[in-house]
Amino acid sequence: MGESIYGLKRTHRCSELGIANVGETVTVMGWAHKRRDLGGVIFVDLRDRSGILQLVFNSQISGSIFDKAEKIRSEYVLAVVGEVVKRSPETVNPKIETGEIEVIAKELRILSESEVLPFQIEEDSDVNETVRLKHRYLDLRRPDMQKNLILRHRVAKIARDYYDENGFLEIETPILMKSTPEGARDYLVPSRVHPGKFFALPQSPQLYKQILMVSGYDRYFQIAKCFRDEDLRADRQPEFTQIDIEMSFVNVEDVLTMNEGFIKKAFKEAMNIELETPFIRMPYQEAMDRFGSDKPDIRFGLELVNLSDLVENCGFKVFADAVKNGGSVRAINAKGCGAKFSRREIDSLVDFVKIYKAKGMAWISVEENELKSAITKFLSEDEIKAILDRTQAEPGDLICFIADKNSIVYDALGQLRLELARRLELLDNNEYKFLWVTEFPLYEYDEEERRWFAKHHPFTSPMDQDIQYLETDPGKVRAKAYDIVLNGVEIGGGSIRIHDQQLQSKMFDMLGFTKEDAQEKFGFLLDAFRFGTPPHGGMAYGLDRLIMLMAGKSSIRDVIAFPKVQNSSCLMSNAPDFVEPKQLKELHIKTEA
Repeated sequence: MGESIYGLKRTHRCSELGIANVGETVTVMGWAHKRRDLGGVIFVDLRDRSGILQLVFNSQISGSIFDKAEKIRSEYVLAVVGEVVKRSPETVNPKIETGEIEVIAKELRILSESEVLPFQIEEDSDVNETVRLKHRYLDLRRPDMQKNLILRHRVAKIARDYYDENGFLEIETPILMKSTPEGARDYLVPSRVHPGKFFALPQSPQLYKQILMVSGYDRYFQIAKCFRDEDLRADRQPEFTQIDIEMSFVNVEDVLTMNEGFIKKAFKEAMNIELETPFIRMPYQEAMDRFGSDKPDIRFGLELVNLSDLVENCGFKVFADAVKNGGSVRAINAKGCGAKFSRREIDSLVDFVKIYKAKGMAWISVEENELKSAITKFLSEDEIKAILDRTQAEPGDLICFIADKNSIVYDALGQLRLELARRLELLDNNEYKFLWVTEFPLYEYDEEERRWFAKHHPFTSPMDQDIQYLETDPGKVRAKAYDIVLNGVEIGGGSIRIHDQQLQSKMFDMLGFTKEDAQEKFGFLLDAFRFGTPPHGGMAYGLDRLIMLMAGKSSIRDVIAFPKVQNSSCLMSNAPDFVEPKQLKELHIKTEA
């Protein structure tokens, strides 16, 4: 398996050995995971990335190497030659793959010693993450971290195989490119040979992959590094990895079908989980109305119910005014929570929705012979009955209401729904529920800047039947855009692109671009579009997020070898750091003191 080391050559990784190897002389190498000294016998658990193997140093058998074995400590790097033997029935360890065998050591080399570790190398470590990231080279030795990165490798390989089998070409696009100001903040790279000018690191290969379609490559994919200079969250990093694809001569359904085929293959081959396809297709507005989110978790119910028409003329002013002002009144029936939750717990839900800008939360607790609520006195018997009927309320239920403008109602109730699921333990991390959210709005309006922005990017195609509203009613225009959602997390998204020059010009006009602005920012793409552009579309997966969910983790830092922390720094290498004045001078850069 490699060059000889101190006269020895490794024959097997630890977990490659089993009953079939009994009687063989083997050479294994790895780290001393644990050492147990029983007097005349020393047991050492040897660990490599494949798993753990028990070594036995017997003073009667191992001879002169026994004294050397007494010096072994945790994380010493060892090379051992020995005979594979079957363990006696009472010593079999079913917790490890090699639990039926052990290796009786005959030769030992201590290849490297280790100082005392800042933390133990063990699965599911509760060591502070800052300490783990500072010593990432040790953290990455932990078996669960190694499993995560092995899973990542397998999924990346499956992606390459799948897209290759379906006629895609893997083509690399530039890392140093022109800055395009739409979207998140770019990372800029100063040019030494062009003083005062800057490259940008790509936020995605979007423009280049569209040019590849113009260039006739038909089907492209890439496992691409991307960069965004933005504030971090658990599922965000300044540098991240996309599985990026683009296809020519396709419609929305073609793209969705092709890509759920990849997801199905990845889960089957990497995790032996059989997914049912096709995945659910759900229009954006339906997702918002039912779940209060454009990335709904559909592993559980607790759906939103619109009560606006029932209460628009009711005596409860908060409800009536919300509807009158163009908002809505919606509710969640928290099944069984009226009986389960104390008044303090209900009050904590009221405080929770305020985090999402709701002014408060009205509620009705349904009991066998009465309703407990501060709002029922403002409602007629018919209105109460209609609310109970529409929410399908039964004794023991708790109905939670939010009344406000729609954006707040959706956000507050959507988050309340997730909070209730957490409290009621409705989330099963071994269940994988996918759906496509489709027909997103093409535009979103920014109240502060008082103008329309592209919800995705300015090259997203509107739905054919909505083109008529581009100039007269932009908020009504839906896009040929789609996101793939897994358990309430968006893991990818894309769209069919605009390939018609007149429609693209109209799109730029709506976004406030002059012809000169558009040419300055996207000129090389627009120039390419003048020479025969096929209909095309595609998408990109966040590989980090996908692996995080497949591995059952809550942060993408656990599936990236060397991640950054909240302030975009690397605790292990201390990047970013100061550089020599000479380097800055060469780049024509001065820093403020």
